[in-house]
Amino acid sequence: MSYYSGKRTRNIYDPYSENTFNVSRTRIELFMECPRCFYIDRRLGVDRPPGFPFTINNTVDSRLKNEFDKYRLIGNPHPLMKENNVDAIPANHPKINEWRENFKGIKHYHEKTNITITGAIDDLWINSKKELIIVDYKATSNKESIYELNNTWHNAYRRQMDIYQWLLIQNENAVSEVSYFLYCNAKKEDIDFNNTLNFEMTLIPYKADPSWIENKIYDIKNCLDSSNIPEASMKCDYCKYIQSYNSEISEFDF
Repeated sequence: MSYYSGKRTRNIYDPYSENTFNVSRTRIELFMECPRCFYIDRRLGVDRPPGFPFTINNTVDSRLKNEFDKYRLIGNPHPLMKENNVDAIPANHPKINEWRENFKGIKHYHEKTNITITGAIDDLWINSKKELIIVDYKATSNKESIYELNNTWHNAYRRQMDIYQWLLIQNENAVSEVSYFLYCNAKKEDIDFNNTLNFEMTLIPYKADPSWIENKIYDIKNCLDSSNIPEASMKCDYCKYIQSYNSEISEFDF
């Protein structure tokens, strides 16, 4: 288990350095959530307190990768593809293992900002047009079946796919405009447990839109170069907590 340990000494942006600075897909999402938290993290070296690890979700991801890898090796479509009439097989790309590995992933150097954007995908399929299809695994447990992304917080999932598509295109790959979320929903109504979780698997198509990413990279660069800490997002619970804490604690004399 990891614990919050205060200021970090690695991966801190130096506005005077000539070296490229890596910004991951998750840090772009952090910037979207709250520029202040992003700045304090990447410029000042203080992370948000860590959440609990998603061990069940990670296990589902690992099992799905192993299963799709079996079909990847023999060049056949997975039964889920046939059930959903998806014209594809798992892509046997030479870089897929690197692209799926955390802290490596797909990379693109954005020369105008000297920033390298990175992101680790879950899976790649390939259709008969030789276009790569991005697939992201999601695991949850919901009473209702999941057939669409209809909640506000799903916007982060959409942006995730947009970034993956942008990275693949920047690496000169032919990419399908349609990507997929593979949702694994653990059913709760089973009477007997029997040491087993039964998942309902649904495939949700999404037409990615990476058009916003280029401008956002410039926004991130301007944020990192600034000598002023940005304003907190009105929706940031972390910043609200700090503001409330500072307000309350100032009444006490230690």
